[in-house]
Amino acid sequence: MDRPLVALIMAGGTGTRLYPASRSDRPKQFLSLLGDDSLLSQTVNRAGFADEIFVCTAETHADLVREHAPEAGVLVEPEPKDTGPALVYATHRIREQVGDCVLLCLPSDHYITGDFETTARRAALTAVETEGVVTVGIEPTRPATGYGYIEPGHDYGSYFDVSQFREKPDKSTAERFVDEGFYWNAGLFAWTPDAFLRAARDSSLEPLVSALEDGDPAPGFDAVSPTSVDYAVMERTDDAFVVPAAFEWDDLGSWDAFDRFDSSTNVVLGDALTIDATGNIVAGDKHVSLVGVDDLVVAAYDDRVLVVPKSEAQRVREVVTKLRDDDRF
Repeated sequence: MDRPLVALIMAGGTGTRLYPASRSDRPKQFLSLLGDDSLLSQTVNRAGFADEIFVCTAETHADLVREHAPEAGVLVEPEPKDTGPALVYATHRIREQVGDCVLLCLPSDHYITGDFETTARRAALTAVETEGVVTVGIEPTRPATGYGYIEPGHDYGSYFDVSQFREKPDKSTAERFVDEGFYWNAGLFAWTPDAFLRAARDSSLEPLVSALEDGDPAPGFDAVSPTSVDYAVMERTDDAFVVPAAFEWDDLGSWDAFDRFDSSTNVVLGDALTIDATGNIVAGDKHVSLVGVDDLVVAAYDDRVLVVPKSEAQRVREVVTKLRDDDRF
């Protein structure tokens, strides 16, 4: 390309459904769940082909980012208001520091195997060619109800325009989406700063775009509500395109996801003893023993223990909501 490729890694979330491994002072992206390195470190290494790498995070996590990704520049978002404001802020700051470039925007806490670089470079080239905003579509491996979907439109050979973004479906709708060739929306994007900020100006994020151009982000953050980039920008622009992924992906969104990486009788992350127990996921920083139980998640970290049926793993967020209300998360 005729301009730098910049990887922007978003590391501001908390990964609440992986409680108690993930806590407010130790979010999911800083955990070493699959391999020796943290998910953030793995993401930075995966993006090593980029000309520059930045990590956008909350002020409370900036030192952890520097520890896990010392080679990356750190952008501290002034206020946590979801991915929409964060990406507007980070995109503007990178344009100030780097100039005309292509941004490859990556979540810091996903698991990817295979040829990531080829897809990433194709997405970046598509962003330049179309002067639009580009998302990477994951070919579904099952009719998942926990992901949003992308309906592809016209086929341009190496990419499609986006016909429509679809919200998280029920089971029968998900089955239809898979049959009809929809993609999972994984939250991986590519765009030039000018293209994205132009699209953001035509959205509810306009006050923040204007405030950043005036040199003071504070009134802009005050004027916008927390909103995802999908809802604020991607679902509303007419210039969205999707590049199919050539790699395997998982968001590791909840404890039951680890079943997909290990076909053992029980999935063990850490030190555990199981007797007459099957189908369990056991994780912790201390020894855990299970006897005569099946299909549970048992996670023990620090002074916290979680026990939940594997089929109810999504309900961990209810625990976190209650703990946050009690200021105990």
